Amino acid sequence: MIQSRLKEFLQILTPPTRSNLLDELERLELCGEEIPGAGEVMESLRAEFRGNGQTQKRNSMPARYFFGPIEPLLVEGAAQHPTTGAIQRASLSAIWEWITRDLLPTMARDYVKNITDLLGMDKQREARQAAATFQGKVVKSMENILASPESGDQIRSRLSAYTASPTAFDDLTKMLSALRARDEIAKLNEALPAKFARFEDADVAKITPLLDAFAKTHREQVPFALMLVAKRLKTPWHLLRLATKTAASKNAADVAASPYAAAVSMVLDRLQDRRALLRIALKKERILVAKEILIDIYDTEFALRVRIDQLADSDWGKRLDALMASITELVESEIRRFPDNVGHVLGSRSLRRHDTLMGRVTYWAWKGRDVATSGVALCKDMLGGAEKSRA
Repeated sequence: MIQSRLKEFLQILTPPTRSNLLDELERLELCGEEIPGAGEVMESLRAEFRGNGQTQKRNSMPARYFFGPIEPLLVEGAAQHPTTGAIQRASLSAIWEWITRDLLPTMARDYVKNITDLLGMDKQREARQAAATFQGKVVKSMENILASPESGDQIRSRLSAYTASPTAFDDLTKMLSALRARDEIAKLNEALPAKFARFEDADVAKITPLLDAFAKTHREQVPFALMLVAKRLKTPWHLLRLATKTAASKNAADVAASPYAAAVSMVLDRLQDRRALLRIALKKERILVAKEILIDIYDTEFALRVRIDQLADSDWGKRLDALMASITELVESEIRRFPDNVGHVLGSRSLRRHDTLMGRVTYWAWKGRDVATSGVALCKDMLGGAEKSRA
């Protein structure tokens, strides 16, 4: 009876509404939200979309072409907090609904018809040009609307009709910023190497001129440039090196003043996402998955503390402390479920690899290299000063 009534209810909804409903339920599932009966609804909707030959990503072709320039900046998941330099893919459906229903409904209908006709004739170049034209109209319209102080609350209210995500408005404003620099972002994306295996000093030196050239004319969009780099890294926290290598020193204040300081916030954003994934893994009793997540968390924490001096007194340090305290509470809550005489894999000291002998050796090796690098720089400055005095 319940299954029958559920089917009847879903059939009342329009196909786009059913698609948005599935997107929203999947987003809430990724956030660890438990909604009674949601599993049956998602199962029914997924079966429908599979039966219609639709893929997991249900955005229409006009929407895909529209969002094409920001594709390199999209991240999966369903973060409950704003993320630096990234746009949540889960926000796109709600943003597209707002654009086509509220922002420019008439122009959107014309765009959808035009691009559908072009794609039907396999005119992809013309379709991309049509998408670029519509992107320009959306950017201009959004800039006019956002010029009004009260517009932000109005847009948030309308977006809430399509999603409960707290990051949708933030993702919308980032989309606007990215579209303003879409051509330059595309050029930088093509110029960067496909992958970085280790992201050593030579790699940093190689791409810094590319980033400097981009930042010279697009300072606001620098976090997007950093995201392009982040997506190419095998070890995510290596992004820190862009901030520390371009800073006057490793002190937190100097790192914060570096042109790529946003890299630190991006690493902390990812750490916050990992905490959310850890909570979900523990709730679903996927202990081995939780173990790997926790190792990654500890490695990232270690990198932040060893790579940035005087971190504790900075806003970054306070955020890191708060994150690690909440992660510790998650782990301890899990461990407390078992008797004291039963060891738990998440309580093993081996997960904190930096606490081992090899970890301490690595720590002092890094610190020694920092001292040596600072010493070389100081000698160069002193010699340069001496040369100027003789001159």
